[in-house]
Amino acid sequence: MSDIQITNCHTHLFHGRHVPEDYPYPALKPFKKMPWLLKLLAFGARLIGQHPVAEKLDRLSRFQQETAEDSQRDILDNMRRHYPGNTRFVVLPMELSAFGYGAPEVPLNAQHDELAKLAGDPEVGGSVIPFATIDPRADPQAKEVWRAIDGLKFRGLKLYPRLGFAPDDPVLMQHVYPRLEEMNLPVMSHCSRGGVQGRYLSDYWADRYTEPEAFIPVMRAHPKLRICLAHFGGQRDWEAYANPDREDPLDDAFSQNWQVEIRRMIGSRDYPGLWTDISYTLFQFEDYAPFLRMFLTGDDKESERLRSRVLFGSDYYMTRQEKLSEKAVCIRLRNALGEEVFRQIAEENPAKWLGEA
Repeated sequence: MSDIQITNCHTHLFHGRHVPEDYPYPALKPFKKMPWLLKLLAFGARLIGQHPVAEKLDRLSRFQQETAEDSQRDILDNMRRHYPGNTRFVVLPMELSAFGYGAPEVPLNAQHDELAKLAGDPEVGGSVIPFATIDPRADPQAKEVWRAIDGLKFRGLKLYPRLGFAPDDPVLMQHVYPRLEEMNLPVMSHCSRGGVQGRYLSDYWADRYTEPEAFIPVMRAHPKLRICLAHFGGQRDWEAYANPDREDPLDDAFSQNWQVEIRRMIGSRDYPGLWTDISYTLFQFEDYAPFLRMFLTGDDKESERLRSRVLFGSDYYMTRQEKLSEKAVCIRLRNALGEEVFRQIAEENPAKWLGEA
């Protein structure tokens, strides 16, 4: 193995007490309080021969186990087992107080404080790169973002528009982006048709807030701001790209494919601050890794540009719902792309996106 220092640009350490009790359904409360119920159901499914159902329940149980950890440190320790000891992790918190499911037990400021303490831990803090987050409806003056960045020395901003706000929300345009651009700090934004969604938000508006084009006004107003659209468009759009013969006229993933759009926007060089990452999407490894290799190893200028704007990320611990482990995906990806390309997306590009190089 070479001496690549991996920076995983997309990870999560928030746990169950950072999530409203009613999310995603009040009926799931018993499973949160008694996680052994999932294992019992999986056992029952196997007894009657429903092995695919049992496997899904096992994955959900692993995910539930991760969210039930007592601290962000516990989740970090679980994640670090999958990577070389010198790996760094961009940690992305979540603000879930304003998307329709009530307030979580632990508010965002306490989540930020715990993450800051972890980043200062003499044993593991060197592996943690903390980002702040905001839902502009919950913080109209962006006070908590700047407390985290100015006071706690956080290194960037995470956005999740699918909760119910546009990337060019006036709060962000007036109080957040200008200073981020001035301070040379990056932005990570969810960009997938799946994921957490506002309780009263239609799929149509959730997609409009999340799609790549939604960031065009931001990138035009702040051309030096480095914005990563996470998940490279998401699994649904990669599936539509890989299987065009299954086209569904009611599914925008075929007619307005976000993966294709991100590649086009980066290749055009019209948006110099635009980046993407491969988090979660590549956990469907056998289906999508050949396409990623083709996109990143071409000799044309568009491939070269894309290669310089893709970041390695996994989306841990969301990936605990999948068959492959973090370690398995990372090693398979490294083998599929080759050392040179893997070094670029896992070491060189993250350093540039973070403003270190």
